[in-house]
This record gives sequence, structure tokens and C-alpha cells, in this order.
Amino acid sequence: MINKFYSPGIPLDHLRQGPLGLHIDGFASQLFDQGYTTDMGRQKIRLVADLSAWFGRRRLSIKDLNEAHIGEYLERRKKQFLLHRGDRRTLVQLLHHLRQEAIIPNSHEVFCNTPMNRIARDYAQFLSQQRGLSQVTIDNYLPITRRFLETRFPGGKVCLGKLCVGDVTDFIVRDSSSFCPKRIQLTTTALRSFLGFLTHAGKITVNLAASVPTVANWRLGELPQFLEPKQVDKLLSSCNQNSRSGRRDYAVLLLLARLGLRAGEVVHLNLENINWAAGELLIRGKSAREDRLPLLPEVGRALADYLKRDRPACACRRVFIRMPAPRQGFLGSSAVCCILRRALARAHLHPPHKGAHLLRRSLATTMLRRGASLTQIGEVLRHQLAQTTEIYAKVDVAALRALAQPWPGGAR
Repeated sequence: MINKFYSPGIPLDHLRQGPLGLHIDGFASQLFDQGYTTDMGRQKIRLVADLSAWFGRRRLSIKDLNEAHIGEYLERRKKQFLLHRGDRRTLVQLLHHLRQEAIIPNSHEVFCNTPMNRIARDYAQFLSQQRGLSQVTIDNYLPITRRFLETRFPGGKVCLGKLCVGDVTDFIVRDSSSFCPKRIQLTTTALRSFLGFLTHAGKITVNLAASVPTVANWRLGELPQFLEPKQVDKLLSSCNQNSRSGRRDYAVLLLLARLGLRAGEVVHLNLENINWAAGELLIRGKSAREDRLPLLPEVGRALADYLKRDRPACACRRVFIRMPAPRQGFLGSSAVCCILRRALARAHLHPPHKGAHLLRRSLATTMLRRGASLTQIGEVLRHQLAQTTEIYAKVDVAALRALAQPWPGGAR
């Protein structure tokens, strides 16, 4: 209800005018449940009320509401008012709410009807239906292909027939100056797939996929980046456990540092995945694989402390919930990486790589130094292939020293 954001006695009928008027109370209730403050809730309600009035003046039905109308409305609105940063997000939230309630036609993908978005939509369907790829892979490929098109056709007018080999190589060369070899490999793989799709669909006549160069990134070519045990302890100590966000971040970092979880596994950890009686965590990892890990006392205490004291009450089943509204789980692995980067900055640690895998590799290195075998490390990290763990042999200095041959010239 709108009343949840306003004091009693304030007239609110003007907010219920227009085609959306009957549904604004339901939207307001969702905002309240998601933990929005009074000021933010009022701002969102006023924006929706203005959209409803605009729709009414144009004599449009609520069934007509879609992303295109929202874009048109915001373009007109910014000529009269200063747009807030979250205005577009508010109206996307409204669309989602109305579709959930079956008030407007459902849309599985939110795409404006532009040539670039139609290509992206068709490509996503191709990957899912004909290639059988997971949604995670599709989500990795789509931003790269969209960036490729936006780079080649910055004006928005897409003419696929004009694509040439130079466009492909120039795009990859630009990426190579900004990203690590592994990321560039992902770029080339996604681009090769996308160009193959364009050929398959008859949108281009030349098979440009063959022109995508390969990227040299030899297996075991680098030393794994890691933190020393004292540095890991310093990192964990940087979390302010007298604050809500500090206790949450501490629990997240413990899962990375003590159990070697991947960022995505932390994001998708649900309440029902914690078996308190058995002292286990059910982890859903790569390739729909499920593993049970022991809930170490230190980790269990941190999780229990966060769940009892700080986790907001909400319908979401994820363990870790955003602190600011809307109350929902982390949107992706980048949220976990941000928590780690902030902790590294607080602890004045500056490793070359700051991704969530840093703590996973640190755990493996510490285990190796304490006498664990590569097989045991692979079991803890849940590697499916033994070759994946071989990289840690390069940091086993004691074992490598035993293999070293005497210098031909003798000691100097």
C-alpha cells in the first residue's frame, strides 16, 4: 500500500490516477517488503504516478506498457526534470512486478526492439536451443558480442554485411592491451561462436569465425597468485565485526579462505544448503555438480552470527543478501570480488590479481606447504581433473629443490 510510505491523513488519491492507478499499491507493497526507505519509496511511487498520468494523456492501455514506452517517457521527462540515477531501474522494477502479477504480457527477455538487441536475442536463443549451452555461458558470451557490435557500429545502425576481418582483429588487439590472456581467450571463443552463428543464420556470407586468432596462454605458464597465511589473517581482521556489513563480509571471506569456495558458489548458497545438525554445506558448483563440505567451526560461527543478527528478513532464500534495498541475493560473482577488493584495500595488501580465486589459491598453497598432496588439494578444491591441480607443484619449493641438478660450474 502507498500508505506505508506516507503519514496518516495525507491525501494520496492523485497518485492513483491513470491506467496504472489500480496497481500502484501493489508495487508500493513490494517496495516496502524489499526494505526501501521512506524517502526512496516516495520517490519511486511519484515516478510511477507520473508515468501513469503520461500514459493516460496518450490514451494508452496498461497492456501496452513495455520497455520502448519507458524509454520514450524518460526521454521526454529529462527535457523537463533532472532524471535521478535510479529512474530507469524503478520503471524496470515496475515492469517486472506487473509481469509477475500477469497484468501485462510476460517477457522472458527484456529487449528493446532495436536491431542490435534483436541480434543478441536471436544469438541467445541459438546458444540455448541449438548449442545447449548453460545460462552462465550465455551470460558470459552476450556482453562480449554486444561490445563488439557497439564498437563496430557506434551509431546503433547495424549492417552485418559490412563486417570484415579487420574488424575482428582490431577488436581483439584492443582487448589484448586491457585484459589478461585468459580473459582474451574468452573474448576470442565468444567472438568465434558469434560469427559462426551469423554465418549459420545467413546474416553474413563470409565465414569470419575462421579469422579469429588464437591466443597463446599455455597451461601452467604462470605461477599461481596467493597470499601468505599471515596476510589472509590480516585480510579477515580488516572486517569490522561491530557492523552489519562487516560481519557479512567476514562470513563471505571465510568461505573463500577456509573452504576454497568459488565466488559463484558463495553467491548461490541457499539457506537450505546449510545442514547445521550434520555440520555440512551443500555446494552446487560447476556443471551442476553437488559436493558436501564440512562446516568448520570458525565458518559456522561466522555464518550463524550473520544469520541471527544481520541478514534482512525477506522472501529470498539466498544466504547472503544485499544491505541496501532491494532485499535480494547478490546479482553475481562481481559482488563477492568487490567485498574482497575492499578488504584488500583496508588491509593494505596489493597483490597483482584481486579476484575471488586469490583466496582459493592461497588455501591450496598453504595446504601444500603443510604437507598435503596434490591429490588431497584437488579433493578440497573439488577439481574434476587432476591436471587442474598440477599448477600448485610450481610453488612446492622443497620438492622442486630436490629435483634441481647441480650447476655444471660448481658453487660460486
